Amino acid sequence: MSERFTKKWESKRDDNSFLDTLRGTVKQQPPLKPRLDQAVKRLDMQINRLDQANEKFAQKDKALFTKLVDAYTKHDTAHANIYANELAEVRKMSRLTMNARLALDQVSLRIKTVTEFGDIVTTLGPAIGVLRSVNVGMCGVLPEAENELGSIGDMLSGLMLEAGSGSGMTLNFGNVNEDASKILAEAATVAEQRVNANFPDLPPGLTAGSANSKSQT
Repeated sequence: MSERFTKKWESKRDDNSFLDTLRGTVKQQPPLKPRLDQAVKRLDMQINRLDQANEKFAQKDKALFTKLVDAYTKHDTAHANIYANELAEVRKMSRLTMNARLALDQVSLRIKTVTEFGDIVTTLGPAIGVLRSVNVGMCGVLPEAENELGSIGDMLSGLMLEAGSGSGMTLNFGNVNEDASKILAEAATVAEQRVNANFPDLPPGLTAGSANSKSQT
C-alpha cells in the first residue's frame, strides 16, 4: 500500500504548521475510512428498512391467507382465487425485498472487512455491482430505498476510484462481475428458502399454478 493511500486511509497528526495543515485540508479529500464507515451506516439503515417492509408483507400475507381459507371452506372459489393471486403478488414482493436485504447484508459485511484490511478496490468493485442490481430490483417496490441505494452506489464508486488512483491498483472486471453474481445468487437462494418456509402453501384446487408463475416473474 503506497504512502499516499495510507494518508488517505486514516487522518494522522503531524508537526506541520497551522498554515500547512490548512492547505492540506483544502487540497486533500477527507480520509477514506470515515467515509466508508458512513456508507456502512447508510447501508445498515436500508437493511432495517427492508426488514420492516418484509414484516409488513408477512402481516399482509397472514391476513390474505386467512381470507383465502375462509372463502375456500365456504366453496367460494371466485374469491379464493382472487386472494390466491393477491398472495402471489405479496410473496413476489417479499422475495424481492428479502433478496435485497440479504445481498445488502453481504455488501455491508464486506465493507466492514475493508476497514480492517484496507483491500478497498477489490472489495468495492463487486459491492457496487450488487448495489446496482438490487437498486434495479427495488424499482416500484420501495422507491425511497431505490433512491438511497443509488446514492450510496455513487458514493462507493467515487471512493473506489480515489483509492485506486492512490494505491495504483486496477480492477479485474471479470472477477468483479463473477463475485457480484455469486453474492446475488446466494442471496436469491436463501430468500427463496425463507419465503417457502415462512409462508403456508395454498389450499389444493385453486389456481395455484397461475399464482406461483406470477410470483416468479
